[in-house]
Amino acid sequence: MKLDTVIFGGGVAGLWLLDVLSRRGQHVVLFEAHELGSGQTIASQGILHGGLKYTLQGILTRSASQIREMPGIWRKALLGASGLPSLKNTTVRSEFCYLWHTQSLSSRVGMLGARVGLAVTPEKLAASERPDCLAQVPGGVARLGEQVISPCSMIQDLFHQYRDRILKCDTDHLEFELDSPGEIKAIRVVDPQSGKELRLRPGHVVLTAGAGNAELRARAGLSTSAMQRRPLHMVLARGDLPELNGHCVDGAKTRVTITSDLTSQGERVWQIGGQVAEDGVGMEPVDLVAHTISEITDVLPGVSLKNTQWSTYRVDRAEGAVSGGSRPENIQLLFAGNVTTGWPTKLVLAPVLAEELSQAIQSHEPEHRFDPSSLTDWQRPFVAKPIWESQSDWLDYPVSSPVRHVA
Repeated sequence: MKLDTVIFGGGVAGLWLLDVLSRRGQHVVLFEAHELGSGQTIASQGILHGGLKYTLQGILTRSASQIREMPGIWRKALLGASGLPSLKNTTVRSEFCYLWHTQSLSSRVGMLGARVGLAVTPEKLAASERPDCLAQVPGGVARLGEQVISPCSMIQDLFHQYRDRILKCDTDHLEFELDSPGEIKAIRVVDPQSGKELRLRPGHVVLTAGAGNAELRARAGLSTSAMQRRPLHMVLARGDLPELNGHCVDGAKTRVTITSDLTSQGERVWQIGGQVAEDGVGMEPVDLVAHTISEITDVLPGVSLKNTQWSTYRVDRAEGAVSGGSRPENIQLLFAGNVTTGWPTKLVLAPVLAEELSQAIQSHEPEHRFDPSSLTDWQRPFVAKPIWESQSDWLDYPVSSPVRHVA
């Protein structure tokens, strides 16, 4: 089968690109080795950042400059606007986030986003406008128009639209035929369920598999040192908790970032990131939970943590390598032969990566529409469950004498 593009990796980057290329008439398929969204996408908190967290030092960093238009693009996609992926069936957890400080949220911070040209800027709230969970915060509170989506529902939304082009194939059932390093002449794949074999002749091959890009690059004869991993150790809490989506900032740091959803049993669940997830990389789960509870108690006075259970999960942020292993300022693309490797760096930047990739791999106008009927019987991947649904080890509050529960 001759194809314009073959995509490997079914997270937000690969699926957004699949949508863009499909709407432009390309003959394109996407392969996922595990579950759609597994890894970074499903582990993300789903905040559609507008760049404020990158301006806390008072300057418009490259990261903030690149990201500032993203909330508007995503908002249009969530409304089903033409020219973008239709995400009308994606769950929006919240239309905004809160921003608060444990001491004082100065007017300088409140005006900072506007001064450096961000599209989404904080709106300071009067005491009467605060939600109950932030009522006792001694510092200022602002509202920020950053939507929060459910990554799981977004993946499901795109999968339902492009199921005929999305196939399952792990690396044990994959072989690249190379003309030279980075020049893939053909791809041989085997359906792991039926044993059916398929030989594809792609014009372009795009790797958007996150951490999986390293192995795929090796198979394509390319260097694996082009990728770095920056670990996080995130925290989950479930139980009698208020709905909250927002950031507590201290100086130029995001002390905690909390997002909320409901479990399949209808319990409130928090995902907790920010500085605690950075600090937690070297901690054992029980120690990180204890540290996080201490932080939450400090930044959310008056919020009871009774009747809650806690867990943690680790995730690597796979990115193109940067000197010193620091955070990349932008999306990253590597070109070699007919192979392109991409890392969006953040979920919200997937549209930028897809647009740049689609411009780089423009192909001829196809003579006929793509017919995926020959792929009908091929195994399809499942969509990854929300991260808290796969956690089996939970600690009762308080954690000084934890009792473990198997979900």
